[in-house]
Formats: sequence, structure tokens, C-alpha cells
Amino acid sequence: MVSVLVHAQDLPLTVVSNSKGAPEEMKFTSLKSVLRGEKLRWPDGTKITIALMKTNTPGGSSICRKIYNMSADELNKYWLALVFQGKGQAPVFFNSASELEAFIAQTPGAIGITTSTGGNTRTVSVDGKKTL
Repeated sequence: MVSVLVHAQDLPLTVVSNSKGAPEEMKFTSLKSVLRGEKLRWPDGTKITIALMKTNTPGGSSICRKIYNMSADELNKYWLALVFQGKGQAPVFFNSASELEAFIAQTPGAIGITTSTGGNTRTVSVDGKKTL
């Protein structure tokens, strides 16, 4: 898994990824593009799977604000519209960070944001920094 610390309000967020597909370095704009479903495959061809905390969790709420600049309802509508138009695949949503991290560890190409990290993660450099 790959991880980078992102701060949303006062709740720290960590971007985690399966080591298959995701690069070790990303620009924040690229990260946002991936997490908005605008990019479907990693440079090595692996399909991107997005994993997020449910929007009704504190972590999910922070993700909505910091990464998507939307409310929870706006984010849910965004994904519904994207899927309905056939332009993307909806993220897989989780209630707990441990479930999200287990999913990412087992899913090549998976990337997500969580409020904590387990021991099997590595930090990603975003815009040349370890944290944002």
C-alpha cells in the first residue's frame, strides 16, 4: 500500500494505495483527478479502483471538503451522475478505516483516503512533500 498524509480541517487524512498501479509520487492535481474518476487507469495499465470512507463518517465528511470541495450530498450526487452517464465507476465506501485498508491491500490499482493507516503502508510524495 502507498500512503500520504493530507490534512482536512483538523482531521488528518491519509491517501493509501495498493502498490500495484499507483505511483509513489503524485501532484495534488493528479490525485484529485484520480479521485474524481477522471482517470480510469494507472500509467502501467492497471484499472483504478477508488475506496473512500462513507460520507456520513467524520473522515468521509473531511474528504468531501478537502478533496472534492463538496458537501456529502453533493459528492453522492456527483458519483450518481457520473455512473448514470457511463463515465465512471462509483467508489467503494467503507464504515471503518481498517475495512478500507484491507480492501486496498487486496485490490491491485486501488487508491483511497482514510483517517488512519495500518503498518503496511508507504508514504507518497505529493507535490514534492511527504504531507500536505
